[in-house]
Amino acid sequence: MTNKDFLTAADAAARQAGVVLNDWQKRFSVTEKSRANLVTEADFAAQDAIHSLLKKQFPDHGFLGEEGLNESLEHSDYRWIIDPLDGTSNYVHGFPYYAVSIGLEYKNELIVGVVFDPTRDELFTAIKSEGAYLNGSSIKPSLYERLDQAMVIGSIPPGVQENDETLNRFLRVIPHAQTVQRTGSAALNLCYIASGRIDAYWSSSLKPWDMAAGVLILKEAGGKTTRMNGQPFDLYTPDLLSTNGHPIHSELEILL
Repeated sequence: MTNKDFLTAADAAARQAGVVLNDWQKRFSVTEKSRANLVTEADFAAQDAIHSLLKKQFPDHGFLGEEGLNESLEHSDYRWIIDPLDGTSNYVHGFPYYAVSIGLEYKNELIVGVVFDPTRDELFTAIKSEGAYLNGSSIKPSLYERLDQAMVIGSIPPGVQENDETLNRFLRVIPHAQTVQRTGSAALNLCYIASGRIDAYWSSSLKPWDMAAGVLILKEAGGKTTRMNGQPFDLYTPDLLSTNGHPIHSELEILL
């Protein structure tokens, strides 16, 4: 199997999950995993669809998914990292900013990433060392160099308390950036930097499935990802700073 074969499989799985999400729209029920951290039947159904399709094709691969999926195979160098619905709160409220995210690791290195937005029929893809694409067309980040020219996204986790440091970070950046937003989907935020729609995104509360596909897509597009303090990015450490790769990155490191 080649990386192209893996990408083709991930494409099909993400689109199938999108069908599942559309099918569940308006008929799901909602529960809280923790305060304001929502999950629906659609999350589980979409994950089951992805897992079933990929497991059938790659029975010797491992899997890690947001909704309790953890299959570590001792003799496999491959692991799929799945977020079946990144942006569940948005989905619940009918706010069209959510996506399916599927990444593939080989020997702990990301090699394939797919993020599918079923509301816009947009598929962001990347293969290691082969660039990043949106619906088959090459994408690149913006060219803005200064924070005061930039639209940036700051993450505030569900259930945050009023004295939380994540709120302080958000407030520190507001006077310096042209626009600061909070959107609710890490996967789409990363892809939007990759495609030049926004210029930066930071978070300190992410899981591997939130980031895996999007980080590879951004890297292959030419963007930059580190931890918020500038140290090397680690998929299994819950903070990141991702930007278009210009001096905006260092400006944000100072503020965050």
